[in-house]
Parts: sequence; C-alpha cells; structure tokens
Amino acid sequence: MRVLFTTLGSPSHGRAQLPLARALAEAGHEVLVATTPALVSVFEKDDVRVTIPMEEFTPQNFITPEVLEQVAPSGPDGEVTQQDLERLLPRAVAGPMAGKLREWVLPVAQEFRPDLILRDGMDLSSCVIAEQLGIPQLPTPSGASNLIDPADVLPGLNGLREESGLPVQEDPLSIVPHGRIDYVPAAFSFAQHLPPSWSYRQTVAVDRGSVLPRWIADLPTDRPLVLAALGTALPMFRRMAADGEERHLPVSMPDTVRTLGSMIAAATRLEECTVVVSTSGIPADTDGLPPHVHVTDRVPQPLLLESVDVFLTHGGFNSIRESLRTATPMAVLPQFGDQLSNAHRVQELGLGRHVTDSTPDGITAAVRAVLADPAIGARSRAARLAMLALPEIDSAVADLEKLV
Repeated sequence: MRVLFTTLGSPSHGRAQLPLARALAEAGHEVLVATTPALVSVFEKDDVRVTIPMEEFTPQNFITPEVLEQVAPSGPDGEVTQQDLERLLPRAVAGPMAGKLREWVLPVAQEFRPDLILRDGMDLSSCVIAEQLGIPQLPTPSGASNLIDPADVLPGLNGLREESGLPVQEDPLSIVPHGRIDYVPAAFSFAQHLPPSWSYRQTVAVDRGSVLPRWIADLPTDRPLVLAALGTALPMFRRMAADGEERHLPVSMPDTVRTLGSMIAAATRLEECTVVVSTSGIPADTDGLPPHVHVTDRVPQPLLLESVDVFLTHGGFNSIRESLRTATPMAVLPQFGDQLSNAHRVQELGLGRHVTDSTPDGITAAVRAVLADPAIGARSRAARLAMLALPEIDSAVADLEKLV
C-alpha cells in the first residue's frame, strides 16, 4: 500500500502525523510525505520518504488580496484580527490555498500513485485530488479540522471540482467521505462540525529517545509542578515577521515576547510551586528570577507532562491532546486560531480554565484556581482513562488497509 501524507503549517502538524506515518512504514507500507522545507526535520529520522513540493508556509499563501476583499479587516491599519481570521479561514483554505496546494501536490500524487491520502487538516486540495484519483482520503488530527465548518468550504471546493472536471457535491461532509482520524475519544472531542470516526490513542513517544534533562529530574517534589509553554506556531510566525517587509504578515499576531514575559512574571508569583517555562527560543528576560522558576528553550513536553500538576498552555491541539493523555489539568492562555475555541472547550469539559485575563496577576489567579479545584483533576483523570481505552495507533494500519 502506498500512502501519501500532506503536511504544512507548524511542526506540530507533522508531529501529529508522525506516529501514524511511522506505524504504516513499520508495517511495510510505502510512505511519502509531501511537505514544506521547514517541516522536513520532523520526519527525517524515520523510515519514510519526504518530498518538498510546497513553498514555505506563510499566511500570504492563503490570505490573498482577493480573500481580504471579502471580509473587511477590523484591526488598526487594515490588519486582520483573530476574529476576522475565523471569517476568512473557510474562504481562504477552500479558495486560494486549496488551489495553490493542488498545483503543488497533484503532480506528486500522479507520480507516486498513492492508494490513500492522509492529509493535513488545512489541506482541502487533497479532497479533490483523491476524487480525481479515485482513492480515499482522511484528515489527520489538527486544529483546522476541528474549526472548519464543512458547509462554509463546500462552495470553494465545488469550484475546484469544476476546474478539475469533477461533479460538484451537495453534501458538506463530502470533505470526509471516509471519516477522519483523531487521537481523542468522542466524549472529549474538540471537533465542532465533524462526526467522530477513527479514534486512536495519543502516544507519549512521538520523539524517539527523548529523556528529561537531569536538572528537571532533580527538581523538588514537595510542591506542585507547573509547566508553561507557547508551542511551535507562534515562534514560527515571529521568525516570518522578522524576515523583512516582503514577508509582512497580513494577520495581526499576538506579541509573543510580551505574552512570554507575562507568563514568566506569573511564574515568579507562584512561590508555592516549581515552575518550568519553555520559551521555544523566544527572547526572555530571565535576570533576577527566584529559585522556583526555571526557564529553558525546550523540554520533552509529553514526558514532562506525566509529572506536571498544571499546564499553562497556549492551547494548541497537540498540547491539548498530550495533556489529556497524561491527565494534566490545564490553564489555557489562547493566542490565535483554533486556540480560542480550544480554551473554551477545555473549560466546558471541566479539564481546566480559560485564562481570559492575560496579565501576570490574571494568569497567576487562573493557575491557582486550577490547582485548588479537585473536580478538574478528577475530570482530567477520567479523560486519560478514556484515552487509554482507545486502540493504540498501530491498529490504524489494519483499519486503513481494510479501507483501501
């Protein structure tokens, strides 16, 4: 069986697909990942082929002037706010972005001749490509799959179908004719518009050979342990913005340095805890920090979460799933995109708190509220039990073989 993965966005998108790609390759199937230059490193240590037909992922690839004309930006100086982005997203991913991805991915698919496409949630072009090739396709876990309403993208996809000589579809769920893959049980689903289908257990072993650094293993255990992290997408967008005017982002993004500074300031106030802050390489002022605060560029997050009492997180879907898998209560400080709805869903499910006050005092209060609420801990343990009741990711191989 030949399986084509499409991967774009931040490294977290690739990390969500990696266990599945690894399982298929270990079962003897031929796996090809079509991705961007920045995401090659996610897959390079595994026995999968990687090709780079896509340009570097930037908002300009899908938030084009034509799309911007459809939704009047409400931010200062004509910038697109996060609220605008939610209205723009369906038009963009099923319009210019799907068209561009089709140009990039279709030649790869025609040459590789896959039996199955496992697509990034933001890649709707592969819905049409799969129809052209007469093969099944399924989206892999991503915030985009959770957020996009199929009814909103149907007109754009039907336009792409017509361009490809395919019949238009009336059913919005034609974007998932064979279902979707998730690593979350139905009772804890974050998908707003898609029905549950193929669910498997979130793994804690995405990075093979990862271990905790010795200094973390030596941290005191007589007080709560808090992990604070901002994920991988925000640093990526920050680097894009720093590249120059030619890559100016059309979206008003959060000030990552300020957000990280607020998280560190909140950590200093949590004197009753030990706090590890992962910066993902974002500059941070660490002068004069109290001994209970430890700042580092990166940590093996899935491993550390197994011993964390509260996770102060940006609310990316990878981090959410890793928290569910390890029964880690969350304080979610959302920054953009699906993170806002994820924060609401975390609170709705009783798994933590949505941090609505992003000042250091507000963040501190939210973390303390999570620590003090035994119901959140109990609900988080229930989520972990539900996760452990799912089949392991290796069982997806047999399911996909039967589908093909």
